Amino acid sequence: MFYRMMALVHFRLAVAWRSERGQGTVEYVALILLVAALLAAVVAATKTKRFGTSGIAEAIVDQIKKALGGMR
Repeated sequence: MFYRMMALVHFRLAVAWRSERGQGTVEYVALILLVAALLAAVVAATKTKRFGTSGIAEAIVDQIKKALGGMR
């Protein structure tokens, strides 16, 4: 009886391991992280003052801060 129960537990774990449930969520999270990294790279690359007096990086950061501040 014990071996049958262990075999059933092993089978259930093997089926659960091969399941693709939740895979879409992982892919969406990876896509969001990729976009966030790309945005961070653009902000870091344009940190110079050549785009006017405040720079494009500061303008982006200010707009993000305004958007986050308005949510509270």
